Formats: sequence, C-alpha cells, structure tokens
Amino acid sequence: MGRQWLQKKREINANKRAKITSKLVREITMAAKLGAPDPNMNPRLAVAVEAARKQSVANDTIARAIKKGGGAGGEGNELELVTFEGMSPQSVPVIVECLTDNRNRTAPDMRALFRDGRFGVKVMFFFDHVGLIEATHATAGLDLEGVAIEAGAQDVEALEGVEEGSGARFFTEPGDLDAVTSALRSAGWSVTQSEMGYRPKEKAEITAEERTKLENFLETIDDHDDCHRIYCA
Repeated sequence: MGRQWLQKKREINANKRAKITSKLVREITMAAKLGAPDPNMNPRLAVAVEAARKQSVANDTIARAIKKGGGAGGEGNELELVTFEGMSPQSVPVIVECLTDNRNRTAPDMRALFRDGRFGVKVMFFFDHVGLIEATHATAGLDLEGVAIEAGAQDVEALEGVEEGSGARFFTEPGDLDAVTSALRSAGWSVTQSEMGYRPKEKAEITAEERTKLENFLETIDDHDDCHRIYCA
C-alpha cells in the first residue's frame, strides 16, 4: 500500500475534526439562542465557547455562531433542538438530541440508524430531566458531596477517566443549572459541560458483549452530523 494508509488516516482525522468543529459551533449557537448572546452573562455559552477554543475553533467562527444564535441577521431561528426516542438492538432505552436546520432530513436519518432497534418507542419515563454539569478541579481528593451541597447541586458522581485532580458530574434541578455552573466556576472548577439533559433512573443490565455492541450502535448515531447528545440507561 505504500503510504496510502497514511493519507487515508489523515483524511479520517480531518473529517473527525471537521465534525467536532461543526458540533461545537452548533452548541454555541444553541446556547446563545437559549440565553444571552454574551458569555459573561450566559454560563452555558461561556462553557461552549471555552470548549471550542480548546479545539482551536477560529474566533471569527465563534463570533458568527454567537451572532446567529442571538438572532443577528434574522438567522437565529434556523437551528432547533429535536429529540428522538427508541430502543437499541440490545433493548436499552436511548434518547438522541439533534441540532438541525431541517428536521425532515434528520428524522429519516435517525430512523435508518435505528433500523436494528425500535425507533420511536417512548422511553422518556426511564429518565429524569436534569441539569448536567461536568467539571474538573486541580486539587485531588476533594469531598464531592460537600462541593455539590455548597454549589447547590442535587447530586454528584465521580467523573470517569480523570487521572489528576478531581472530576465530577453534577446534577441539578432544571432551573438551577446556570446558578450551579457559576458557583462551580467561582470555586475554581473548570466546567467542560453545562446543559440540560437526561439521567437514567436505573442502569440497564447487559452483558459485556452486549455493551460492546451497544457502544458501536451509539457511536454510529453520534457520527451523524446533526447528533448533539445521546443518553442511554
């Protein structure tokens, strides 16, 4: 194959970066649409902008996304959040949130991706609608429950994959999301995610083999350009 494999790998990586950038820009647009188009007054927008900058998204691109979300130029209503429900092929409840400018395109695509599962099955009752915040702190061994109480969060769990310092996923009442996000940032936490989401009431019990297949199924959905977030039990 010579160096053809290297070129193919570069193309794959470039495509992945383009998809990540596209999703980050859409998150900025939606955050600006749902709140003030100013990161200093909109904690969720501040988090989205910070995440984009960490991925080297150009400042001009970020500024355009904020303007679009804020309604500049009459473009603020183009993007909408659409939620789809269904069961995976492993009978695990799945909620998929998409940011799209054409739901008539996105819905058939999602249906096709669920072809081995059950698209459209109502599963929302398996979840609680909550505020979700993921954050890290440079100090290791922090009392996460104490931090959660101090910030006003309803619950907390340790964040997976944090090798240094402390990492946590905080759960809030829907109306408390921005206040808790601001409190955590003021306490020195680096917030990497702050948004409304879904928390399963119970974890699905599946085998290791089924979990691998479930992860592959979810990854295929996540690769869709319009996919914003996926939640499963």
